[in-house]
Amino acid sequence: MNDSQAQRLDPADPYLREAQTFPVLAPEMAARVAAFGEAERFGKGSLLFRRGERNVDFFLCLTGAVEIVDSDADGREHVVHVHAAGQFTGELDLFNDRAILVTGRAREESSVVRVPRPAFRRMIAAEPDIGEIVMRAFILRRVGMLLHGQAGVALIGPAHGADTVRIETFLSRNGLPHRKIDTEIDADAEGFLDCFGLTGADLPVVVAEGQALRNPSNAQVADALGLTAALDPGHVHDLAVVGGGPAGLAAAVYGASEGLDTIVIEAIAPGGQAGTSSKIENYLGFPTGISGQALAGRAQVQAQKFGARLLISRSAAHLDCDGTPYRIQLDDGSAVQARAVVVATGARYRKLDLPRYAELEGNGIYYAATAMEAGLCAAQEAVVIGGGNSAGQAAIFLARTAGHVHILVRGDGLAATMSSYLIERIEASDRITLHPHCEVTALEGEGHLRGVSWTHRKTGAIERREIGGLFVMIGAQPNTDWLGDCLELDERGFVLTGWGNSPYAASRRGIFAVGDVRSGSVKRVASGVGEGSVVVAAIHGYLEPGAE
Repeated sequence: MNDSQAQRLDPADPYLREAQTFPVLAPEMAARVAAFGEAERFGKGSLLFRRGERNVDFFLCLTGAVEIVDSDADGREHVVHVHAAGQFTGELDLFNDRAILVTGRAREESSVVRVPRPAFRRMIAAEPDIGEIVMRAFILRRVGMLLHGQAGVALIGPAHGADTVRIETFLSRNGLPHRKIDTEIDADAEGFLDCFGLTGADLPVVVAEGQALRNPSNAQVADALGLTAALDPGHVHDLAVVGGGPAGLAAAVYGASEGLDTIVIEAIAPGGQAGTSSKIENYLGFPTGISGQALAGRAQVQAQKFGARLLISRSAAHLDCDGTPYRIQLDDGSAVQARAVVVATGARYRKLDLPRYAELEGNGIYYAATAMEAGLCAAQEAVVIGGGNSAGQAAIFLARTAGHVHILVRGDGLAATMSSYLIERIEASDRITLHPHCEVTALEGEGHLRGVSWTHRKTGAIERREIGGLFVMIGAQPNTDWLGDCLELDERGFVLTGWGNSPYAASRRGIFAVGDVRSGSVKRVASGVGEGSVVVAAIHGYLEPGAE
């Protein structure tokens, strides 16, 4: 059995769950869908929508067939699925303004019901049983595209290269299907490079729509793939949420579901620091655990379902707080205006002060332990620095594939900083070793991390190991530089709250802080979600006429 056959037989492959991924609506449901649209006929080969278009409508096939077509990075077409009578088109991009990833055309003479985008949103809200079927199908279709590397995007570069890792992380965390071609081992790589006239100096390269982007920034990738949407500089939102982690996404879900015109500004991808967690096992309602990326993906879709807009790959550079509406300057020179602002920019892991550290970031030094990073250090030894839950989850996840995992902490152990269920698993694993009172003191490697030395702080003993991956998960620095002098911060730079009638109100009216960025917050996913949901009541109170 070859790799493609094994992948097709993967029990997690949504394409094998056809009844849920490509459901056939019962006649009674189809009639209710038809009430929201208009019947149209298409001749054989006629386009219903084309890849790259935005604001595409929803189509229900009545007679004939509609084929969904994907294009490889080199332009070759292949059919993803053929919708028969009772089946419907679309996937997650129907809930946002992004460019769609596939083309739809009539396979034969066909009749359909076209449901325009605004009517589609009304249908999802008014017909919850249909909405549940559609939502499930859309999510599964996107997962299938990710699994099979569809949508005609190729990332070409050395798998261990820092910029290759950066771009692949950006694509994966934003749910953008792609195929990775590792120039270190993939036989197809040379052909791709020759086709586009590229050399090793151009790598990594993203190939999409017949164009090759040489070592693009995340923002350039987002723009090329239609991830970003145009902003109306004159539009004033009710609520701008800065930061798309659990707290920010919760604020967006509850704000949008309660009628607020909501926009979320996220620099990298939904999920924030929690989105890099391989598995969260103590989050309420998920007894078998859920990855941070999966949880964030669901929350993102949920926010968009209620009408929230997500502005991805754009960072808040400055907050203009001299008057209202507040104006958030973005790193690309554009701006977002809003009557109320939720600061949910979270915190980032601290870095080590070591020679060659910057050179090896992304080249063996990582701040997340997902399947991608685990694959880069498979069968090799790995080091995790930190004693919090994120470090424990990373160690357990890495132990599945790594040769051995070493956890380094400066203190006596893990009891004071890590949940007991994680400690028990670490202690029970013969693939994980805890090293208390230790800190990394030297890094080795040319272009990629090859070795790590650490020193016992009490005995002075030095241990050196050949290491394939160093995972740094220590401390937290708040992402508050963009706030300037607008808000009162504590001595560590976290936002002080409790100034008004809400425990989440910052020192300036109409601005609130939730999640890890808030001074005194509990650094947990569940607490962040709770803060993000509760703060919306205070926002409504602020926005009420006469409240300002």
